[in-house]
Amino acid sequence: MTEHPTSHEGRHHGTAARPADPRGALRRTPGASVAPAGDGLPQQPRRSPAPSPAPADAEHTQPQSPSPEPVRPSGPPEGGERRTGLPRPAGQPTAMRRDGDRLRFVGAATRRIARGIDLDEIVMGLCRATVPTFADAILVYLREPLPVGDERPTGPMVLRLRRTDRVPDAMDDTDTDGVPAATVVVPPIELAPDSAELCEVRAGGALAEVLRGVRPVFADSPAALAALPELLGGERAVPTGRRAILAPLRGRRRVIGAAVFLRHPNRPAFDGDDLLVAGQLATHSALGIDKAVLYGREAYIADELQRTMLPETLPRPTGVRLASRYLPAAETARVGGDWYDAIPLPGSRVALVVGDVMGHSMTSAAIMGQLRTTAQTLAGLDLPPQEVLHHLDEQAQRLGTDRMATCMYAVYDPVSHRITIANAGHPPPVLLHLGGRAEVLRVPPGAPIGVGGVDFEAVELDAPAGATLLLYTDGLVESRLRDVWTGIEQLRERLAATAQLTGPDHPPPLEALCDDVLDMLGPGDRDDDIALLAARFDGIAPSDVAYWFLDPEDAAPGRARRLARSALSRWGLEEMTDSVELLVSEVVTNAVRYASRPVTLRLLRTDVLRCEVGDDVPQLPRQRQARATDEGGRGLFLVNRLARRWGATRLSTGKVVWFELARPGGGA
Repeated sequence: MTEHPTSHEGRHHGTAARPADPRGALRRTPGASVAPAGDGLPQQPRRSPAPSPAPADAEHTQPQSPSPEPVRPSGPPEGGERRTGLPRPAGQPTAMRRDGDRLRFVGAATRRIARGIDLDEIVMGLCRATVPTFADAILVYLREPLPVGDERPTGPMVLRLRRTDRVPDAMDDTDTDGVPAATVVVPPIELAPDSAELCEVRAGGALAEVLRGVRPVFADSPAALAALPELLGGERAVPTGRRAILAPLRGRRRVIGAAVFLRHPNRPAFDGDDLLVAGQLATHSALGIDKAVLYGREAYIADELQRTMLPETLPRPTGVRLASRYLPAAETARVGGDWYDAIPLPGSRVALVVGDVMGHSMTSAAIMGQLRTTAQTLAGLDLPPQEVLHHLDEQAQRLGTDRMATCMYAVYDPVSHRITIANAGHPPPVLLHLGGRAEVLRVPPGAPIGVGGVDFEAVELDAPAGATLLLYTDGLVESRLRDVWTGIEQLRERLAATAQLTGPDHPPPLEALCDDVLDMLGPGDRDDDIALLAARFDGIAPSDVAYWFLDPEDAAPGRARRLARSALSRWGLEEMTDSVELLVSEVVTNAVRYASRPVTLRLLRTDVLRCEVGDDVPQLPRQRQARATDEGGRGLFLVNRLARRWGATRLSTGKVVWFELARPGGGA
């Protein structure tokens, strides 16, 4: 359609309009005078391609030029403004006079709304796209709480004022096209900042009827005359005429809120086409809000799934300190297949596990959870690390043919100061020695879990006191910008540099070390999830360990009491003698009753006193309530009453029953 130019008079005064701003931005035009407002009644936009006739109230207009130059007509606006030849004041929005203007505005506004992901972004997008191009103020009400998906809300509908926006009371203090800033003033909207925050929608009331009708209505319509005071509060000023639009926000299944669009008295009133624009804005916003609520629920489920799959807290085993970190690949992909774990084992040992399931989805997280549970169960059987990986491989094959994962499984013994490691296609661990030397451990790489038919090999290495073992997933050392071996070398250098800051005799703090390791990641290095597990080996000194073998005979309990008394005397813990002798006697008596091989007795002095009794009988003892006439059955009852903690663990060669007693004064 060919657009006709403005009159020569408009050209002479410099008021030729520019094309409509599709971004919905605040348009500023030169000049300082404000054209008087009309009567506020809606006017029909001109749609004819023929030259527009001169308006009835125009003065001294010239004939239209036949030039096809596509400039905007400067005829009177819908509100009846006179074309006086004076420029429009700077900072005042330009009214949309044609269908093309409205279409461009709706397109730009809906694109801005659609860009939002969460609830606040979408509501803000609606407000920013609307004010000041379409309205001078907007109020957005949403249900409290917002229903999710197919949930059926219970109780009455309550609307909460989620956000308001309006044109500022004054523009910035800079000159605009030669107009002093003091003259560029926009009258305030009195309604927006003082509106009621909560509104309970009465069943069968006027507001409920408007919301049920879904379509936007003018403030002067019979339905809105009663609905607006109910929404905004009875004591609030309600705009008159067609300078307010009440638009219900309807999602995919139900009404989820309402939006109120407001205009100043010195601006043209809304017309019928503006009512359609308000409906389009409300529809797109409501659908976006529905999307944001569903996305928020999915993100919440993802966070809960990830939190339950990973250990909530790390244990505090004897002779080792632990720290961990987990970073998702991105905020929009919180769930992944990386995991870490620390599992206490019999004999004060601890299993350290880090694994990585292929993929970044809910399925990967679910497989990770199954493999982690399987690893915990296998660790409870006290299987060697290579056997644990073998059973994990079988479990992965049962889950599916494409279930692949890498895993590192290590067992640390604080008494022998040794660590046994088996690898299934995982990046090798790094050991930071007390002197500051960082070493990449030579562990057979093995095949990933899920390949099937592959043997895994374990190696046993020294774990000196003060050393720190770092287990990690490939997201820490591999990215689009570097290969895995380059990343491992950078990690080793970073650990060595960090250790130099604390000196050769003091290892770096464990938590700070983990943070420093993650700081080496650059902006382009976050391609994958990152799981990090750090273990500081303190060990247990030989002088704090007492270990004996007892023949399975009737004299074994008496000998156990004497050995325990001697060890306590050597450690200066004589005041614990009575309780320790009683509990040791009960546990050893139960062990020698069924054992066919020598029974082991071990005492460990750490922050607590720990006693461990092992035998070759796999059946675990069970506490029972003895009757008054029974001669036995009270051993575990006494252990349960007197010990701080106790338990029994099945081994491949039998079982271990252990208990712990607090040291006097909470010894260190």
